[in-house]
Amino acid sequence: MVDAHRTFVIVGGGLAGAKAAETLRSAGFSGRVILIGDERDHPYERPPLSKAYLAGKEERDSVFVHETAWYAGADIELHLGQPVTVLNRDARSVELGDGTVIHYDKLLLATGAEPHRLDIPGTGLAGVHHLRRLAHSDRLRNVLAALGRDNGHLVIAGAGWIGLEVAAAARGYGAEVTVVEPEATPLHRVIGPELGQLFTDLHSDHGVRFHFGGRLTEIVGQDGMVLAVRTDDGEEHPAHDVLAAIGAAPRSALAEAAGLDIAPRAQGGGIAVDASLRTSDPHIYAAGDVANVAHPLLGTRLRVEHWANALNGGPAAARAMLGQDVSYDRVPYFFSDQYDLGLEYSGWAPPGSYDQVVIRGDAGKREFIAFWLKDGRVLAGMNVNVWDVTDTVQELIKAGQPVDPDALADPSVPLESLI
Repeated sequence: MVDAHRTFVIVGGGLAGAKAAETLRSAGFSGRVILIGDERDHPYERPPLSKAYLAGKEERDSVFVHETAWYAGADIELHLGQPVTVLNRDARSVELGDGTVIHYDKLLLATGAEPHRLDIPGTGLAGVHHLRRLAHSDRLRNVLAALGRDNGHLVIAGAGWIGLEVAAAARGYGAEVTVVEPEATPLHRVIGPELGQLFTDLHSDHGVRFHFGGRLTEIVGQDGMVLAVRTDDGEEHPAHDVLAAIGAAPRSALAEAAGLDIAPRAQGGGIAVDASLRTSDPHIYAAGDVANVAHPLLGTRLRVEHWANALNGGPAAARAMLGQDVSYDRVPYFFSDQYDLGLEYSGWAPPGSYDQVVIRGDAGKREFIAFWLKDGRVLAGMNVNVWDVTDTVQELIKAGQPVDPDALADPSVPLESLI
């Protein structure tokens, strides 16, 4: 039986929110659990939206965190298709778009992030897309299939993870693909130029064309349809559809309007939380893409927009809401699948933070582990088509001790021996 004297409210219908609700129940919380999402779909996972589901390899039902019946069985009250418009900290309540007011004892904000929009002429044309929500992926999946049938052209603005994964899916359907990227290589801000060339070669081998060093300045159309794109260096590329894959911003407006502390944009923005994922209000927590965590392991503020952060952050916040001692010190982790290349990345090593990249294995065959080092310490590692090493890579990062680069590069030296 639910104890109506205590109410925990979760704002955000994604993976972080769903796993938080699950954790509250599995940990024995008997009060009301109310999950509010502004989409009509039940909570779902986002990686398939640019990977297997988009590529037509999985069905739509595979993306959902729980079966629909699970929520009623776990006494989780759902308010779907309703945005929260007001957070009243004094009254400890949230107001929904339809005027409903819900009171809380503890509140979790798991509002995620919103894709950046192109601010150029032509973005109102029918063939301009973003990819963040399931509805976006539904639409884009049909678009890619049509482009493949008709030998159509997709232009992607941005060579980050989303842009590259969509490029791979589009080529799988047979669509022509051009990627426009202002940096000199893909993923420059994530893995740096040393490894970026790997992804240029991978996609070029599969027929993707790159336009580096340029930005879109105009999307040209006729009768409401896309015909081409123009870049700031004067070039024009044919296009029938355009995807803006230029990053995302944390959805922190609700928290900001309520007066919660917000992290500086230079540190990634988002809702500032401590190591227990608690905000500047002791009754409010934040997790997932929107949370900017004072990371106890890395010694810096960090906002991470990846699946593992939602998967682990939601439960950690739930435990903290229950009064448990929580220190969210997970090593950042993400994965990607593109064509026949699979990878896992652990750690945090933005450009300028490292002084050496060590390769273990055969980069030419795309079977290797790359390590980013600073003063001999492993900051991050990425295993490409090499498996069952993530735990060891993360232990190397956690150890924080100098490692012999020659031994790190030598496949005959067991990684475990370097910890």
